[in-house]
Amino acid sequence: MDAALLREREAFKKRALATPTVEKKLQKESAKSSSSSKKPLQPWESKAPKEPREPMNYKTMTGSSNKRFAILTKIVNYMKEKHLSGDDHPITIEEILDETNQLDIGSSTKTWLMTEALPNNPKLEQPELGRFQFKPMYRIKDGKSLVRLLKQHDLKGLGGILLDDVQESLPNCDKLLKNRASEIIFITRPIDKKKILFYNDRTANFQIDEEFQKLWRSATVDAMDDNKIEEYLEKQGIRSMQDHGIRKQMAPKRKKQPLKKRQFKRPRDNEHLADILETYEDNTITQKGDLHAKQSGC
Repeated sequence: MDAALLREREAFKKRALATPTVEKKLQKESAKSSSSSKKPLQPWESKAPKEPREPMNYKTMTGSSNKRFAILTKIVNYMKEKHLSGDDHPITIEEILDETNQLDIGSSTKTWLMTEALPNNPKLEQPELGRFQFKPMYRIKDGKSLVRLLKQHDLKGLGGILLDDVQESLPNCDKLLKNRASEIIFITRPIDKKKILFYNDRTANFQIDEEFQKLWRSATVDAMDDNKIEEYLEKQGIRSMQDHGIRKQMAPKRKKQPLKKRQFKRPRDNEHLADILETYEDNTITQKGDLHAKQSGC
């Protein structure tokens, strides 16, 4: 073997021994030991499913979430004022932020408003892609539409309408309510002192005798249920309430229709030969008559 090659081989060995090396055997062994320590999951030991995420409640959150909720509240209040002022055309998110002086919000908050907050808000609607407007409780624009709505509720037995919902839906509400005061009845609910509007049906107005009014007001049945009222009436000899229960409507009995006589239908195979058969029958009859006459010697 060449001596020069041997010298180069020895020099390579020295350099290899002089350079430091990091052994990775320990890492491989530790990885193998950790993998072997983990037992394979049995079919009955499946991983538990992740719990569904609860809807975000912005009122209970802190920090950036409260800031986002404040921005959303400002936008909803502005869109409501815009609707009540008569300006009800949809606008984009850029126009909303410009008109509410909130152009300094971050891109993440803006994306959240466009994709989640504004489309899912019950007070806003999106008639066009990327444009939003206020969503009122009722679609009313003037006094006629308000009276028409109250009349429909009265005819269908739906009751009254909260004044708060009307004020939120109708522009210039106070002025229109004054002009239509004769067609609307205002009643204050005793539970929460909120006012409710009803349609004033003038056809139901009639005069009641004062004596009957006194008797009606003197009879207090607030603390009595139907059973106690029925017992009281029975003691007084009145049994008119027995027939006021819910009656089951019986299905009307159907009358049996008389059976029709079956008519025998002739076969229709030779209808196209009807004329030919008639002439044939006539000819046979005349031929038979001639034969009979000849035989008789006439």
